[in-house]
Amino acid sequence: MGWLAGAAVRSPTVAVAVTLAGSELRRVATSVGRKAAVDLAAARAELPSLVGRDPSELSQSQIAAAAIESVAENTVDAVVAPVFWALVAGAPGAAAYRAVNTMDAMAGHRNDRYERFGWASARLDDVANYLPARLFAILIIACRPGRRHSILRAATVDGALHPSPNAGAAEAAVAGALGVELGGRLRYGPRVEDRPTLGQGPQPQPGDVDEAVALVDRAERLMLAAILAAGFVASGLPTSAGRFRLPWRRPS
Repeated sequence: MGWLAGAAVRSPTVAVAVTLAGSELRRVATSVGRKAAVDLAAARAELPSLVGRDPSELSQSQIAAAAIESVAENTVDAVVAPVFWALVAGAPGAAAYRAVNTMDAMAGHRNDRYERFGWASARLDDVANYLPARLFAILIIACRPGRRHSILRAATVDGALHPSPNAGAAEAAVAGALGVELGGRLRYGPRVEDRPTLGQGPQPQPGDVDEAVALVDRAERLMLAAILAAGFVASGLPTSAGRFRLPWRRPS
């Protein structure tokens, strides 16, 4: 259905605009980080807008870590992947990706009732996000070249230990860029998960959330600049008719 919806829209620009959700993600993460610095109860109350873990006993540092992890993972889901699939397959690609990601968000966390459907949704989302998550890590390295070794080590070594092959790479890349440690024990209601630690350094503090938001914002702008530059260069390539055109436009 997502592919058909994108085919009906036809315009990759419109499809990407509809499927992007980065600005609201950054706004909520920033709000949570700033509240964590002054009002722990308010930060805990708002955190479920970003993550599914139980916030009731989270410390200031754990709330900051949750917000940073959400910013990293969801920037891939909400920004990098839709743009990537629009470039690969136009408007149908962007809309189909959004359908896959939404299906994973709704049913990807398996339970007894939706065991098979949830598994299939999660695996399909893993495939769709595999390249975008690694592209995101490359963008983070480009934004913080001085920490490239830490970012690369975290994304490839620590990220590989994460239950999600894509969230792990994205979260670890941001952890390496910020010089903090993410991951560890998480509680989802009665269920407790011991996640691997991502990155090396101290536990993050509320101020690190603002830095993470600024970092992914720069990564998004860098991605846009690279796309525009590639389009500008490609527009100078001659077509078979001896004219010049952008790669996503058909010759008239």
